[in-house]
Amino acid sequence: MSLLVLFIAAIFVYSLVSGRLERSVVTAPIVFTGLGMVAFLVIRLESDGAVGAELFLTLAELGLVLLLFTDASRTNLLVLKDIRNLPSRLLSIGMLSTIFLGALCALVLFRQLSIWEAGILAAILAPTDAGLGQIIVTSPRVPLKIREALNVEAGLNDGLSVPFLLFFIAMVGPGGESNDAGLLQYVVEQLGFGVMVGVAIGLAGGALIGLAHRKGWMAESWQRLGVVALPLLCALASEAVGASMFIAAFVAGLAVQIYFKRAGKHSVEFAEESGQLINLSVFFLFGLLVARAWGQFEPSHFVYAVLSLTVVRMAPVALALLGTGLSWATVLFMGWFGPRGLASIVLGLVYLQGADSAVGDTIRLSVMATVLLSIFAHGLSAKPGIGLYARAAAALGKDAPENEV
Repeated sequence: MSLLVLFIAAIFVYSLVSGRLERSVVTAPIVFTGLGMVAFLVIRLESDGAVGAELFLTLAELGLVLLLFTDASRTNLLVLKDIRNLPSRLLSIGMLSTIFLGALCALVLFRQLSIWEAGILAAILAPTDAGLGQIIVTSPRVPLKIREALNVEAGLNDGLSVPFLLFFIAMVGPGGESNDAGLLQYVVEQLGFGVMVGVAIGLAGGALIGLAHRKGWMAESWQRLGVVALPLLCALASEAVGASMFIAAFVAGLAVQIYFKRAGKHSVEFAEESGQLINLSVFFLFGLLVARAWGQFEPSHFVYAVLSLTVVRMAPVALALLGTGLSWATVLFMGWFGPRGLASIVLGLVYLQGADSAVGDTIRLSVMATVLLSIFAHGLSAKPGIGLYARAAAALGKDAPENEV
C-alpha cells in the first residue's frame, strides 16, 4: 500500500511542475524510474514484495498491448509502399541488421548464450520507444521528414519485433538447444491465432463503431472508450486460445482502420491521457526492480548496453540510409535517437516467464541495463541534441534531402 501511495503522490506532485520540467532535460520516465529506485531504498519490501512479478507483468503487458494497438491504428501504411522511403528502410534493412548485430555482440560478450538465446536478447532490444523520444518526433526544429521517419519506425518496430522474438523462443529447447519439433505448433498458436484474433476483432470492432458513428448512435465521448476496448478484447481472446496478445493487438490496430478511419485519433487521445498513467507506473516499478537487482549487475551487462545503444543501433541505421543523400549529421542524429523503453521491458518479461534461470539472468540484467541507460542518456541528451542538429540542418539549404516533402 505504501508503494501505491508514493506513486499516486508522485503523479500529483509531477503534475504541478510538469510544465517547468517539460522545458528542461528531465523527462517523466527519468523522474518515475528514479523514484522507483528511491522507493526500494526507503520502503522495506519482502522478497516477493508488494510489487510481485505477476502484478508487474500484468501492468507492463497492458501498457504494451495499448501501445501496439495505438501505434498501428495511427500508422498510414501508404508511407511504406515505396521501399525507398525512410521508414521502409529503417524497418527492413535497419531492423534486420539491428537484430543480427545485437545477437553477434551478445555471443561475443556472453559465451553461455546459444545463438537462439542471443537472438532473443537482440529481438527484445530491437524496438525503439517513441515515448522516450517524444520531444524528438514533435519538435518543429527537426525536419518533418526526419521526425516522421523516426515516429513511424518506433510505431511499427515493436510489433514487427514480436514474431522474431517468438521464433527465437520457439527454437530454444532444454539447455538452450534447437527445438525444431515445437516450432510449427508455436508459430501456429502464437502467430497464426494472434493474427486471426486481431483481424476478427479489428474488422468487427471497426465496422460496428463506424456504423454507430454514422448512424449517430454513439456519443462522441464514448468513441474513445469503444476504440480502446478493442485491444483489451484482443488480450482476453488471446489468453483464451493461447495466442500472442501483442500480435493480436498490433494486427487489430491495422485492421480497425479499414472501417473506422478515426480509430487512430481516439486511441492516441487515450494513450496521451489515461494510457500515460499505465506507462509511468511501469517505469516506476522498473526502477524499483533495477534497484533490487543492483548487486547482480556485472560490467559486461553495461558494456552490452552501451553497444546496444550505439554500434548495434547506429551502424544499421547508417546502412539503411545509404544512397538517400542525407547528411552525416542526420544519419548520426537518427542513429542515436533510438531509445529502448516500454516494449523492451515487456518483451523481456514475456521471455523470462519460462526461461532458464542462469541464461534468464543474463538476458534480464542486460535488458535492464540497456533500458536504464537509455532512459537517462536519451532523455538528458534530447534537447541538446535537437539544438545541435537544428543548427547543422539549417546549414544544409532548402534543397537538401532532409527538407524534401
